[in-house]
Amino acid sequence: MSKRFLIIGAGFSGAVLANRLVNLLDCTVEIWDERTHSGGNCYTKRDEETNIMVHQYGPHIFNTDKKEIWDYVNSFGEFKNYVHRVKALSAGKIYSLPISLFTINQFFNKCFTPDEAREFLDSIADKSITDPQNFEEQALRFIGEDLYKAFFYGYTKKQWGCEPTALPASILKRIPVRFNYDDNYHTNEFTGIPKDGYSSIIDKMMDHPSISIKLGKKFESGSDTSAYSHVFYTGPLDAYFKFSHGRLGYRTVTFEKFYAHGDYQGLSQMNYCDVEVPYTRVVEHKHFTPWEKHEKTVFFKEFSKETGPNDEPYYPKRLHNDKEMLRHYRNEAESLEGISFLGRLATYRYMDMHHVIGEALTFADVFAKSYAGRKKLPVFSNTEEF
Repeated sequence: MSKRFLIIGAGFSGAVLANRLVNLLDCTVEIWDERTHSGGNCYTKRDEETNIMVHQYGPHIFNTDKKEIWDYVNSFGEFKNYVHRVKALSAGKIYSLPISLFTINQFFNKCFTPDEAREFLDSIADKSITDPQNFEEQALRFIGEDLYKAFFYGYTKKQWGCEPTALPASILKRIPVRFNYDDNYHTNEFTGIPKDGYSSIIDKMMDHPSISIKLGKKFESGSDTSAYSHVFYTGPLDAYFKFSHGRLGYRTVTFEKFYAHGDYQGLSQMNYCDVEVPYTRVVEHKHFTPWEKHEKTVFFKEFSKETGPNDEPYYPKRLHNDKEMLRHYRNEAESLEGISFLGRLATYRYMDMHHVIGEALTFADVFAKSYAGRKKLPVFSNTEEF
């Protein structure tokens, strides 16, 4: 008899999982999403006034070093070549990001060679900090005070809503510094943007006779799911348990939309590093599709704020208290039967698209093998380290 599965969430995690399960098992899959559209935060649609393809929840540039994942997403639609270049406005001047040989030479008014730049950066780094205890100390240890203040202090304070000294050093595991003139923001081998937008890719993943989708359908924990052989949940982990251990900390993003004629800023993303500027960056979406031509342009100013009950969660804060709460939620989840948790919200991690897709593919394979072999079914798609 065909098994019936329920997936909560029609983003990449849910779509990839559904697509994989119906190809691995004799099953039907029903997908619910409380939003009126599929795609999660990768949802794209054309702007009505300009016809520009807009990333509705902020920019997404697909990049991976794994050919199997690149081939997988390309099987659902054409990805066009795209090079993501980011500039930063700091104290009235524009610089290239990530910090590169060009940035260093421009900022310090020098003409360093790569080796000279390495030696210089080493000389201004704060070597007295041997065991960084917070974000600021981690940055100072790598690049020194001047570059930290110019590019990281204000942006980080706006992004996370607190002084960088209040953030753990682990948030900034390393600072990408390049000692060449490469201004491609991403270094992975395979990079691109889908010609018809991410929503087209995700919808094609779910376009299968054994998959059905219900949009505008909210899932409440405790609902009767006895009609399904198993439930897969990709929403916020704390919401599933009705915040019984508290709300996990997230930052969210709000947008201000603007129109202009021609080209507003000359590239897709400009970061605003000065703390006096209330927004973190300006994103101009026509530059994500350089193969298209548009007379008008649409751009968005992005503002970061704490996530409230009615906000979409974006960036997990993962501070000490959050990790303690997460431990309680995961322990409680592990005691349940008939449900699994996967994706960035259900595992409370920052994940790029290729991580989400790769993990969903792996999880589907592990689940299908366990299910077919009548072994213990996996509860989470990841092993959490606190």
